[in-house]
Amino acid sequence: MRIARFSIDGNVAFGAVEGDQQDELVLDIIKGIPFTDFELSGTKVPLSKVRLLPPVLPNKVVAFGRNYAEHAREMGNEVPEEPFAFFKPATSVIGPGDEIQYPSFSREVHHEAELAVVIGRLCREVPRERVKDVIFGYTCANDITARDVQKREKQWARAKGFDTSCPLGPWVETGLDLAAASDLTVQLTVNGAQRQLGRTSEMIHSIEDLVVNISEAMTLLPGDVILTGTPAGVGPLNVGDEVAVTIEGIGTLTNKVVKRG
Repeated sequence: MRIARFSIDGNVAFGAVEGDQQDELVLDIIKGIPFTDFELSGTKVPLSKVRLLPPVLPNKVVAFGRNYAEHAREMGNEVPEEPFAFFKPATSVIGPGDEIQYPSFSREVHHEAELAVVIGRLCREVPRERVKDVIFGYTCANDITARDVQKREKQWARAKGFDTSCPLGPWVETGLDLAAASDLTVQLTVNGAQRQLGRTSEMIHSIEDLVVNISEAMTLLPGDVILTGTPAGVGPLNVGDEVAVTIEGIGTLTNKVVKRG
């Protein structure tokens, strides 16, 4: 099931996305929130009539860096023996169609296409065999990075945590199991031209590895998001660019880069 979060007539709701053709998609509005047992209301609205929002509002976004060997090498870094985590604040999250605001303190902003794991229940110290039980679903992410600031400041808080630096969407796909999610095509285009192409099977540390690693240290809450790393091909974005992340079996997340007002 594809679960979207949207607004219509000033109201915010979750809905199950139905249909196959983009111009025919409809939302069956969910009663309540999707992290507990829920029912479909039967009230349906065309996707074209709503504004899609970030599919979840995470308490925290835990991101893992250098999790694809080719990307680590293209950045001149060694492949880490252990998962390498950092954070993006909740205020960095935007949804499909929202604008990425080019930060005034950077001159080199890069795209990074990533598979995002959405946590479905409160959990801590998750054993490997239970990882599948705590995952709600998967969505597309773009770990927008002020690369010059990242290199200059060493600490990544400003470089990867600025407002609008974490596009998520267009919805959460709950129908993928761990085996399927572990071998999906991840690609990114800028103005229609392909920049990144890889598969989640190329990850150094698996989805299970990442969930086990971070849950050893902290409690994960429903709606929290784990970014699993980016394949090779990261590169610069400019004001006016349209950047799209497409992940097999999930969908396409598209955003435009604008000058920060």
